Amino acid sequence: MPAANDLAQRDIDSLIHPYTNLSAHKTQGPLVVKGGDGCFIVTEDGTRYLEAMAGLWSASLGFSEKRLVEAAHRQMQQLPFYQIFGGRSNEPVIELADRLLKIVPKGLSKVLFANSGSEANDQAAKLVWYYHNAIGKPRKKKIIARERAYHGVTAYAASMTAQPINHMDWDLPLGGVLRTDAPSHYIFGQDGESEEAFVDRIVGNLERLILREGPETIGAFIAEPVNGGGGVIVPPQGYFAKVQEVLRRYDILFIADEVICGFGRTGKMFGCDTFGITPDIMTVAKALSASYMPISATIVSEKIADAMEAQSRKLGNFGHGVTYAGHPVAAAVALETLKIYEERDLVGMVGKIAPYFQERLRRFTSHPIVGEARGVGLLGALQLVKDKARRTSFTAADGVGPVVQAAAQRHGVLLRASPEAVYFSPPLIIQKDEVDTLFDALAAALDEGLAHAEEKGLIGMKAAAE
Repeated sequence: MPAANDLAQRDIDSLIHPYTNLSAHKTQGPLVVKGGDGCFIVTEDGTRYLEAMAGLWSASLGFSEKRLVEAAHRQMQQLPFYQIFGGRSNEPVIELADRLLKIVPKGLSKVLFANSGSEANDQAAKLVWYYHNAIGKPRKKKIIARERAYHGVTAYAASMTAQPINHMDWDLPLGGVLRTDAPSHYIFGQDGESEEAFVDRIVGNLERLILREGPETIGAFIAEPVNGGGGVIVPPQGYFAKVQEVLRRYDILFIADEVICGFGRTGKMFGCDTFGITPDIMTVAKALSASYMPISATIVSEKIADAMEAQSRKLGNFGHGVTYAGHPVAAAVALETLKIYEERDLVGMVGKIAPYFQERLRRFTSHPIVGEARGVGLLGALQLVKDKARRTSFTAADGVGPVVQAAAQRHGVLLRASPEAVYFSPPLIIQKDEVDTLFDALAAALDEGLAHAEEKGLIGMKAAAE
């Protein structure tokens, strides 16, 4: 046990950590990070780790971009805080909104700021309800989200999320959320079913769901271009085109959750650009400020913005907002982030390194416990399986994912693992030699995962005998 005055002990005594086994944390303690250097973080004992998840899919420019530090410092000295309620404003938030609208998909016209991806998605849902009330369709309120979706942890964002841990003992989900299929052909495809047939089947399921519930009751469909937290699920070709045909047929809004995919992650500026999505509402966060400051945005189409304006005229006010929305320091950092993306052609940089990243990733398909390697741009995942022929993934009880994650850390790389997959989302500034460092460590970690699986009799002769 750490000494009482040690940082780790004070952490144990005082902090509640998100997404952490709070009981186990009392004995395991934290990894205390003291600094950052490019794609690496440095712990209090001086150990350097390559951050293969960019923190939480988010530190797009790494951990030592001086221009963002300087932008925050300048703004702190000039105007450290002011609110934007009641028509008040500040220069950075005006400049940021204007610059965002120059790069987002065509048709989006107004920006509503918040602080996190969860808030951005939560207020997207509220805007769906507000919009349909404004246009005289008060029954059109249900929101369709996909299996394995992750859209955040505020009450309604968590309801749209489809992760059991976000619902168990939280009295969630709230009402009004419908579920449709996740577009993973590998995980959910039927034996002998082609990708095209799989897409037709699940899009058909979506349409049947709409007809069963009544199109007049459904307000929106929400999706990440690539489902991140649910497994880095890259949709098959044609999926989003067919989904959008169905949504248009029944006058259902499309909410594109770009919290992970936005700002170059998929190889284009937005996942919507990569997959041909024309959203009615788009949410962004994380890489909006390279995660140097908390800021997010919900960006709406002209027809929604017009309805919001008309409804606020009718009611006398637009009854939504949070204190730190449009915070001048966060806005200044986000604005500088967007300038860096443009000046350094970050999307072009991703386009150059991504093919090598994906090629290295796909080499692991020959590994005994890897069923599928999937990804796009600088997003990737490996599906961990105990039976390749049957596409049978490991379970939480098998413990393989945590073994791989811990082994990678011992080899100097921080990544993220679920019971059935390992995920990668490195800073967008990653270089070729750092890609090699990442995947060389992963190779060793997978071998340790294999040894664990063999020792437990999960694969191999012992498993076959059972």
